[in-house]
Amino acid sequence: MYFSLDVLPAHKGDCLMLHYGSESDRHLMLIDGGPADVYKPQLKPRIKRVHASRQLDETDALPVDVVMVSHIDDDHIRGLLELTKEQRGKSPDLRLRVRSLWHNSFDEILSGEAQEAVPASGAASVLAGLDQGPAAFGGELEDGNEETHQAIELLSSIPQGRQLREDAEALRWGINRQFKGRLISATEASKPVTLDGGLKVTVAGPMQRELSSLRQAHEKWLREHAKGRRKTPEAMLAAFVDKSVPNLSSIVVLAELGGKTMLLTGDARGDRILEGLKLARVLKPGGKLHVNILKVPHHGSSNNMETGFFRRVTADHYVFSGDGQHGNPRRETLEMLLEARGHDDDYAIHLTYPLKTIDTAREADWNKEQAKEKKRFKKNPVSKNKPRSNWSPAKHSLAALLKIHPELKKKLRIVKGEHLHLIDLLDPVKL
Repeated sequence: MYFSLDVLPAHKGDCLMLHYGSESDRHLMLIDGGPADVYKPQLKPRIKRVHASRQLDETDALPVDVVMVSHIDDDHIRGLLELTKEQRGKSPDLRLRVRSLWHNSFDEILSGEAQEAVPASGAASVLAGLDQGPAAFGGELEDGNEETHQAIELLSSIPQGRQLREDAEALRWGINRQFKGRLISATEASKPVTLDGGLKVTVAGPMQRELSSLRQAHEKWLREHAKGRRKTPEAMLAAFVDKSVPNLSSIVVLAELGGKTMLLTGDARGDRILEGLKLARVLKPGGKLHVNILKVPHHGSSNNMETGFFRRVTADHYVFSGDGQHGNPRRETLEMLLEARGHDDDYAIHLTYPLKTIDTAREADWNKEQAKEKKRFKKNPVSKNKPRSNWSPAKHSLAALLKIHPELKKKLRIVKGEHLHLIDLLDPVKL
């Protein structure tokens, strides 16, 4: 029996494949597809390699149990849209037979309960204005902080979510089949689902009560909009710039097989993940949870994490997906992990790009954000938000941190381009 996570380099995004089952009964789950320039050089060749390993005829479709989109964000969904576009073509290089797409469209999240108070067409018309993408928000994209970036990217990805759903329906991929076609969320009444091959999946996010709160806030916005209190795109964005936005949209699952576990977190916030795990009854109040693999939330952003999370959820393998864009993975997050686990514990840290590549991109992002902060401070010199200091390799780079802590560097495992990077929890997968 095998239960393995295949980690692909996906620039600033996520792209994972979960292999499980046995040689006589093989199963596959695709988790996110990364942003542009990930599908063709990374995901597509890997899918072809899996197909070849199954010894299928060239014209046979590759069975895929689940394609899961953790949330509608370009760096998670774009590669899957490239895949579905090919699949809808007349002669794709390789045909997939997908049993189910796990996907919460933002339209559905907002219209689920709001339909009772506000016509669905009202929500649709408001969301349709987002099809312009980031340009609809004027200068906010250039001047905003990381939370603003997250909100803009999420909102501008709404049309992508619609397209993916349309593609899935055309391809007859059962949308949220194991959840009776409903939104995937964690509630007190939720029970784990078991997929063919014996994979047990427990949903720990998004939480239903938070989705309800978001709907209520959106209802209020729609009512004001209908009364003529129309807001500018910037004001609309401000209503969504909240640390909970990425969390509210991210599917978080605990996958279990053969006594081994993986916690797949999308871009969810650490504190919300803990709440979701308690709601799902896999984490006791004040208790701890050990998993074999933890996909570190939001590419290792320190905005989503705190040391307490790493103390309460421990792992044998920590997967950080990110190439340094937007500053992720952050040095502060690795310092949190180090503080929580120390040097002596037996664990591995998996990075999807070399340290030099990550630090180069992180320095470029630091300098870019510093320039914005200086510009804002020049306009408002009495502001308490002073520009950040100059980039210091010693203080800010990951390489310097690992030089200070050589024991931590020994725990590093780097994904190497097109080479397989499999974390085998049971028998090794043969690809």
